[in-house]
Amino acid sequence: MRALIRIYDSLLIFMALISAGTLVWLMISVVLSVLMRNMGIQPWAWLFTSAEYGILYMTMLGAPWLVRERGHVHIELVTAALKPALRRIVSRLVAAACVAVSLILAWYGLELFLTNIERNDYDVRAYFYPRWLLTITFPIAFSFMAIEFARFVFGSELMHSGEAGIHE
Repeated sequence: MRALIRIYDSLLIFMALISAGTLVWLMISVVLSVLMRNMGIQPWAWLFTSAEYGILYMTMLGAPWLVRERGHVHIELVTAALKPALRRIVSRLVAAACVAVSLILAWYGLELFLTNIERNDYDVRAYFYPRWLLTITFPIAFSFMAIEFARFVFGSELMHSGEAGIHE
């Protein structure tokens, strides 16, 4: 079981690193595009397309790691006002709802991915790009997010700290 957990953790960190690398690429592509425009050169079409794809990959592949680190935006105004016992219940219920939503989105993402493969869909812009390479991120990322939210449902840590306003 420990080996499986290590593999899972390694995949989660690998996805986060891809996301971080994509963020660096987005910065480079924007700076390069602006420099080219200022020099009177038309930026390459693939530069825009790769940035658009990068935004999707960065978002989807980084989201599960953000769940683990409690990095998603959530408002703790209500949970901070609750007594600790009630806060635990509410936090676990919210995390359970997040698991349910993530699993639904993973399911529909898998259906979309399989449809893209079945239809042999391509995204045609600067180049032909198989659409399944974009939609494969949906079932993977949302499944990982469901697992991470489930850790807040069944684990010892809570998603909500009850410290609203303390760290802002």
